[in-house]
Amino acid sequence: MAAVSRQLVEDGVCASAHNLQPVLSIYRWHGDIHERQEGRASLHTSRARVAQIVARAQQQHPYEVPGISVRPIDGGNPDYLAWMAEETRGG
Repeated sequence: MAAVSRQLVEDGVCASAHNLQPVLSIYRWHGDIHERQEGRASLHTSRARVAQIVARAQQQHPYEVPGISVRPIDGGNPDYLAWMAEETRGG
């Protein structure tokens, strides 16, 4: 996961990535309950870059349906938000 996160930052798709491991996931898939340790990444990016992240995950992630969701930023440190926008401006 760290390699994928690093590549997203290097390519300007994300300003930063926080990788959290291990995360215990419990979910239903094809009628069965699964429980496993996984990794999770919080990717700091612009809305314009989300489609690129989804496309890469669909190509590179081992799961048939990678769990990607977006949480809007309603505020924060203006300097950080400006930096994040600058780092991802190509999208």
